[in-house]
Amino acid sequence: MTLPRPRGASADHSRFVQRVRRRYELDMPLLPAGLPDRHSLIACVQALQAQSHDLGAALRITRQLALERLAVLDTEDNASLRDITRSVTELAETALNLALDEALAQADALYGPPLNEAGERIDFWILGMGKLGGKELNVSSDIDLIYVYEEDGQTRPKPGSTAKSVSAHEYFAQVARRLSTLVGDTTEHGFVFRVDLDLRPNGQSGPIAVSMAMLEEYLLVQGREWERFAWLKSRVIAPWASVSNGRALQLRSLVSPFVYRRYLDYSIFEALRLLHRKIREDHTRRAAGRPLRACDVKLARGGIREIEFIVQLLQVVRGGQFPEIRSRSTLPALDKLAAKGLITPATARQLAADYTFLRRTEHRIQFLDDQQTHTLPAEDRDLDWIARSLNDPDLANGCDLMNRYNEVRERVSTEFDALLHDGQAPGECRNCQNQAVPVDSPALLQRLPDSFAEQVRVWVQQPRIQGLSDAARLRLGKLLVLTGKALEAGQCPTSSGQRFLDWVGSLGGRESYLALLVERRDVLDRLLRVLGFARWPMRYLNTYPGVIDELADNQGMAMRFDRASFDANMASRYDALTRAGEDTEEALLDTLRRAHQSEVFATLVREVDGRIAVEEVADDLSLLADAMLDVSLRWAWQHLRQRHRPAPRLALIAYGKLGGKELGYGSDLDLVFLYDDSQEDDPDAAQEIYTRFVRKLIGWLTLRTNAGALFDIDTALRPNGNSGLLVSSMASYARYQQGRGSNTAWTWEHQALTRARFCAGEPELAAQFDQVRREVLSSPRDRAALAQEILSMRDRVRAATPVPANTFDLKHSVGGMMDAEFTVQFLVLAHSSDHPALMDNAGNIALLQRAESMGLLPEGVGHAAADAYRELRARQHQARLDESSAPIAPDSVAAPTAAIRAAWQAVFGRYAQVASAA
Repeated sequence: MTLPRPRGASADHSRFVQRVRRRYELDMPLLPAGLPDRHSLIACVQALQAQSHDLGAALRITRQLALERLAVLDTEDNASLRDITRSVTELAETALNLALDEALAQADALYGPPLNEAGERIDFWILGMGKLGGKELNVSSDIDLIYVYEEDGQTRPKPGSTAKSVSAHEYFAQVARRLSTLVGDTTEHGFVFRVDLDLRPNGQSGPIAVSMAMLEEYLLVQGREWERFAWLKSRVIAPWASVSNGRALQLRSLVSPFVYRRYLDYSIFEALRLLHRKIREDHTRRAAGRPLRACDVKLARGGIREIEFIVQLLQVVRGGQFPEIRSRSTLPALDKLAAKGLITPATARQLAADYTFLRRTEHRIQFLDDQQTHTLPAEDRDLDWIARSLNDPDLANGCDLMNRYNEVRERVSTEFDALLHDGQAPGECRNCQNQAVPVDSPALLQRLPDSFAEQVRVWVQQPRIQGLSDAARLRLGKLLVLTGKALEAGQCPTSSGQRFLDWVGSLGGRESYLALLVERRDVLDRLLRVLGFARWPMRYLNTYPGVIDELADNQGMAMRFDRASFDANMASRYDALTRAGEDTEEALLDTLRRAHQSEVFATLVREVDGRIAVEEVADDLSLLADAMLDVSLRWAWQHLRQRHRPAPRLALIAYGKLGGKELGYGSDLDLVFLYDDSQEDDPDAAQEIYTRFVRKLIGWLTLRTNAGALFDIDTALRPNGNSGLLVSSMASYARYQQGRGSNTAWTWEHQALTRARFCAGEPELAAQFDQVRREVLSSPRDRAALAQEILSMRDRVRAATPVPANTFDLKHSVGGMMDAEFTVQFLVLAHSSDHPALMDNAGNIALLQRAESMGLLPEGVGHAAADAYRELRARQHQARLDESSAPIAPDSVAAPTAAIRAAWQAVFGRYAQVASAA
């Protein structure tokens, strides 16, 4: 017979619950029913004070009643971890706010209020650190606090008072000491919370309260790497008024730059290793001879702390670049990291489940006796109760609990060790780390291939290399050995070695990139391949070294550019900057530039890896440019003071390479700006507003900031060229293009229009522009006259760009890319009225093929010309990547040029003048 598995557990197994119920039976109704929150807790404190308890006693009794309530809700009613931790956090916040009110009132009575030079009261803030800052306090936790006051000043005693004036520092030190007494001292009713002030500047040797100026100096000059993890969770929790009115927000400008660095920050790995090693050593020492201490759900291997470290490490490394991953709370942070692709969704879900199990188990350990312990109990009956109280059908007793715990800690420790390995490649001997030699050691040269060793021998004499720190010189020595091995094995081109040296030499003092390469061998391997691919990638890396971060994203490298995902990420980033109060124009400009640089470099890496071809590179870079223009337009509009509507009715029209979706690395953008004034009350005012906005937008796109530049913008293709208006109404643009009135477009402008398209802005205007474009392209034309004009233009361009004898210019020579482009433009303008499919902005290759299928080109000629154009584009693309100006022999491109000339002759040969000219 199978007995039913026992289910559930009563809270009265807890000795703590039993004590509370015995002692405070009559007071228990004072805490309103339900999950304790700020309002019910305040009501309970006030009710106790009405019974003649002072504030300290009322807070302590309220704490006892609240924890008894939480024990019942957690173990019997299966309340969520989020509800329990939020409630304990609100208990701490409530206690501290009420205690602060009393401490300030007592200090004011003694000394008068503290005032600055302007006679304004100086504000005082209680910062919650650790789990209090993260709103995830456990049920028997101490609270890590830092006391900060706004600025220096003096108190002003009340008139007639015998009290003397004291400095603001002395005043707030008195407030801080009173706070610790009100909340932390143990009395007959116990304590409210144990208060830990060790995280304040200079720890136990530092002042109990510090001014903002003192805090700023400390973080800038003395702040240690491990303290960044502590400050990541910092939050002002009292007074409530300073939180709600935003006065305490000024602390962000001090804390955020300390926690989150502007550049990729893998150097933090070593700081976390040291911190984690110290924690493990302390735990091991305490557990020596006491085996049960090894079952510490917080500090033991695979415990809560390791999950927190995983999350905080990824946030600190990447949070400077990606503000959307910042979160003080562990579980929301896991979701954010997964959304950004920094961990897989499956890993995030598993870590969240394991974290929840460990935290709920921790609560039950503490419910037993209200002790600040994280160690599983020795008594079988206690273990059985914890197992049943977790309300999991697979946990019937202590044995089940221990099995689950061991499974969880193995998973967590595996994830943690994989992230925090000591710079070792998988399977590498850990003793090899000890064999690293500095980059300037003669012993290093003996471990390198001869040719590479000679390059290093000269390069290492540079002052900037000699000036590196000892740690950086060791890291660099290790990296050069690995680079030498890759060169010997043929894993990267021979040019990779010298280019790697040149790139390292350009880093200046940013040694965190070296730390990244030591931590991530796959990143080093990919970097060497990229550097060896061509010269332009090395120059791009020299200019924007932060893009190396993309090499660490294996998941992102496997996918092509995704517009929807990019838009969502940028929106998330904007929201994060706004929430953090960091949405200044400078910050947004830098955010746009870094996002663009990362995506450009990611596209390059995909090309180097052979994942995408040249045409796909152009497609992705064009799609990226569209996205950047659209995001820039929306963000810049929000920072235009004179904006007259929520969103601009503006269209960005792409011409040239962007219009034809043939953008290359570093290409400039040909843009025309159009607005719709049909809904405007005052069209003249709209013209002025949109002109001002377009100037601002061009500034956003072209300005070079500390993060670099976005694009070079060319607006010469707008109506009337450089002498015309910077932005035109859609109606006036239509009149100009359609030849209505005295001011009309030239034929060459209609040629340019064949490659034009809406690329960003108000979606409704896309259809309006497309209608104008199609009407212009499909207008009946005298084909002979059109051919004459186009050939005349071709001759002028050729005369302006002469090609040396016995060389071939991929773009300008006869049979080159421009001949193919002019051929397509004629076909579109001459035949779109009969063949509407030619008006599609499908690119030169597709349009040549369509023209053949329509009978406008002889059989085989269109496809051959399309293939030839594709080949010349690929050669041009590679030449630009190589930054090569070497002349091209005409014989090397004889076949593609013959194919393009055949298409040219087929189109223009029927016109006598053109045929003789050709």
